[in-house]
Amino acid sequence: MSTIERGRTLVGTTPRTNVARTAETNTVATPAVQPTAQRTNAVVDGFDNKAANTASVAKVFTAPAGSKDKVYDGKLVGANGQTFEPGTPLSDIPAVTPRNNPNATATVIYTNGIRTDKDKQGGELQALADRTGMRAIGIHNATEGTISDILQCVKDKMDKGTNPAVDTLADTIYGELKAGRDVHLVGYSQGGLITSRALSDVARRLRIEDGMSPAQVQQTMSKLNVETFGAAAGTYPDGPNYVHYVNNRDAVPTLFGLGSKGWTPGDLLRHAGKGAQVHYFSEDTVFSGAHSLTDTYLNHRVPFEQARAGQF
Repeated sequence: MSTIERGRTLVGTTPRTNVARTAETNTVATPAVQPTAQRTNAVVDGFDNKAANTASVAKVFTAPAGSKDKVYDGKLVGANGQTFEPGTPLSDIPAVTPRNNPNATATVIYTNGIRTDKDKQGGELQALADRTGMRAIGIHNATEGTISDILQCVKDKMDKGTNPAVDTLADTIYGELKAGRDVHLVGYSQGGLITSRALSDVARRLRIEDGMSPAQVQQTMSKLNVETFGAAAGTYPDGPNYVHYVNNRDAVPTLFGLGSKGWTPGDLLRHAGKGAQVHYFSEDTVFSGAHSLTDTYLNHRVPFEQARAGQF
């Protein structure tokens, strides 16, 4: 059976969750969870899989007291900062809900940028839920400090080495696609780079493991809606429905991502994804505000279908 080797990470027919990391964390298995539709006050949405939920166990991750943020790397993040092991069914994760719409059904999966610990990502999940009107679940991209985070970005740009957030996101996307479900992704800053890398992994996996043609891969991945904000990625695989937001005064996407409005020679190396909508805007802000998700980018977001129609 075919496998793909990316750095030291093998992508096979089983999820790439790093089993060796299990011994380094405290994992608490809770009692068996009932199918979502049978749980009191449960929210039922497109992630529900009746067959999978029947015998599912919510794999809650409990970190040792005083743990650094790295211990949450690649974990799934739900409401109230709860973290779950990769592979936990999305329907078993209590999502962050919009404050003005606690009964929202659509769900977005969000990957954060650098210098963001789990608690800060929790605030971003709430802001994203409030702005989009969707439930939000996070995939945590842990921080180890500015220098370490930037070095990881360099490796992500080169598609080298392992990144637990990439692995978790790729496995989540692949599993949802194989189950025939639509997926809505949001990536911010390095989270956009992680999203690009994970999508490329999924495309290779569909092509090699499932024997799909390039056209079939694109058709399968057309079930993905993807939004990026100030992303550090300059290329994205064809297939998903993309909307990219770029502040012309933000150095992260203009230097390392899709560039600024207007053609430059660097555009020859960039690819936003076939049919992508790229919304360029210019906002003067103080200090790091030009790159802020909550203070800048989300203020320019419009409903996804409206953005896909180019109506910003």
